Parts: sequence; structure tokens; C-alpha cells
Amino acid sequence: MQWLTECLFCGNYVYRLKDNRIKCSSCHKKISLQKLNKIIFLIEAFIENENALHIAKRMHMAYSSVHTYFEEFRLLCAKIAEEEYELYREKNCEYEEYFYLEKSKKNNPKAIFDAHNFLTFDYDGHIYTLLMPSLQPYKQQFLQDNLQNPYLAEFNKFKRISRIAKVSKRYNQIVKFWEYFEQEILKYKGVKSEVFIYFLKEFEFKFNHENSEAIKILMEKYVKEKL
Repeated sequence: MQWLTECLFCGNYVYRLKDNRIKCSSCHKKISLQKLNKIIFLIEAFIENENALHIAKRMHMAYSSVHTYFEEFRLLCAKIAEEEYELYREKNCEYEEYFYLEKSKKNNPKAIFDAHNFLTFDYDGHIYTLLMPSLQPYKQQFLQDNLQNPYLAEFNKFKRISRIAKVSKRYNQIVKFWEYFEQEILKYKGVKSEVFIYFLKEFEFKFNHENSEAIKILMEKYVKEKL
């Protein structure tokens, strides 16, 4: 693998030490080969959407440890997404609004305030998402004022318009991302509202990059931020 022959910090030649660490011939930084291989394996598993519990069993690691690594990767995906936005923001742009509500909550009028609303931008084929403010802080007031039914009616109206747009519009990157998002979010079987943004950015990053490219980008980012 290329990361074992080139320094992760500066790109120059590395060589192996007697204690099984690798050292850069230029910047002289050292890293455990065992640790490096573990991180590479975990990043590959994360990008390929493998289950953290299954990975923990395969690697004989504690699930909490694998979960922590995956949380770090997800945070880095969010940082990369924002950095890439700066590169694409001047390009031609289209955008659409999207509402997401877990399937199990869709028939509960009170759960409508748990929906996540985000804008999806397409910058010449590169997707960027912007999460809108949550309605949860206003949930109790809405319920006290008995406004959940009018709000639910408007939400359902939006969903009908959104479905029509999916069918009638050209099959563009935004629609492809929505379908990808809807499929991938189900694997997590419920995402807490306070961390939803990081899962959204995870899917954005994965959608924008082929697996091999995503692994390389995330590995380079992890080295710079964590090692």
C-alpha cells in the first residue's frame, strides 16, 4: 500500500526501524507500523460502510474503541466537506430543499418536529449540504397551541411536491444524493438529532468520492489532525 512507502506527513521516502516503526527520511517523523495498519484498515471499513460491531469482532477490538474511531472519521468528513465547499463555491450551482423524518415517525403528527431540513447544493456535480435550524426547541409551544396538524399538512404537501420533482426533473446529482442518503441512513437505525449533521456530512463526503479516493483523502486528513 502506498502509505507504507511514502511519508504521510510530507510525502518523502520512509524506511522501517528495528522496533517495527517507520521513519521519514526527510521530516524524521516516526509512526508504529502496527498502528498505521490498524488505522488504514478502520478507514477502509468506514468508507465501505462496514458495521462497527462486526469490525470490532474481526479485529478483536472493543466495540467502544471502533465506535470512537468512526466518530473521529465522521468529524473529519465534516471538516473535509467544508474545505471542499471553499473550492467549489464559485462554480455553477443548483439547489433543492429536503426534509428527512425517520420512517417509524412518519405517521405520528407530534413527531413532525423531529424532521431534519437541509438544503442540497450541486456545484457542477459536487454535492454540498447545509442543515437548517431544528424546530425541536419550538415543539412544546407548537403542541400547546395545537399547531401540529396544520404543520403536518404543510409537510405532507412539501413531500408530494418533492416526489413530483424527483419524477419530473432530470435525474440530477441532487436527486441521486437524496436516494443515496435515504438508503444509507437506514443502516444506522436511528440517529440522534444533535449528531445528525455529522452523519449527513459523512454521506456527503462518501457520495462525492470514489472509495479509493475517499480512503486516501480521509487517511491524509487523519494523519494531519490526529497523529
